[in-house]
Amino acid sequence: MLSDSTMCTNSLDQKLSNLTYIIITPARNEAKHIRLTINSMCIQKIKPLKWLIISDGSTDGTDEIVQQYLSKHSWMELLRLPEHCCHNFANKAYAFNTGYNSIKNLSFDIIGNLDADISFDAQYFSFLLSKFADNPRLGVAGTPFQENSRHYNYRFTNIEHVSGACQLFKRECFESIGGYQPISEGGVDLVAVTTARMIGWETRTFTEKVSTHHREIGTGRGKLLISRFRFGKQDYCLGGHPCWEICRCCYQMKSKPYVIGGLALLSGYLWASIRRIKKPITKELVEFRRREQLARLNKILFNSM
Repeated sequence: MLSDSTMCTNSLDQKLSNLTYIIITPARNEAKHIRLTINSMCIQKIKPLKWLIISDGSTDGTDEIVQQYLSKHSWMELLRLPEHCCHNFANKAYAFNTGYNSIKNLSFDIIGNLDADISFDAQYFSFLLSKFADNPRLGVAGTPFQENSRHYNYRFTNIEHVSGACQLFKRECFESIGGYQPISEGGVDLVAVTTARMIGWETRTFTEKVSTHHREIGTGRGKLLISRFRFGKQDYCLGGHPCWEICRCCYQMKSKPYVIGGLALLSGYLWASIRRIKKPITKELVEFRRREQLARLNKILFNSM
């Protein structure tokens, strides 16, 4: 007679074997790192029904690299979009949505958004699929990523937020939130995950696994300060609560560039606030996000006492 644990494992394996998933990768000029992502996909224990790579007007040889793999892997497909000169954060959503419209008539359970500059182990997607198989209310799932051995600090990063480097959605969830919303200021991934929670789905980053982010990010002080200012502006545009922002800025002051990094973040937030920049999200989502932030802030302050 099979033990209860064996029966549960067999049941989960059965659910997992019935799940199908599709991955879409918007890519613009990713020739330097996309082989790492492709090689990671090729070794997956459970392959996707389709992996659609959307070349968003790439000019650096990205397309040629992808084409080298297409004849060997029938589940890979390349879709090229025209070259354009408009570069903003909304492009990722436009590219993804173009890809989604081309495959939405297929039958699948999970839809994933995967960046073209990360790598991961052979069990990565089978691990994430198992989380969906185990929890029918799970709408969005992912893992942390590391850069040069640096990881997320979950003191100020909500474990319920899922990084845009790799987001897997239950198809029903993705369609219920209306897909990715193009936002030129950034935060497309955050809005999608937060909206999912707002309408009742569970979202989760599972820390048992991690991916590696390979894109080199400028570490010069000037670039960091500009980036922090931009993130502060984005925090305002996406409805960040002032109390949360002040605490976040104080926390950032402990990291390089010390003090001024946090001040740059706060400056971006205040600049956007003074200019009363229009928020690209609904009032309902702003209120929901602020409630979440205040609840987390209370929890942090209570645990530190």
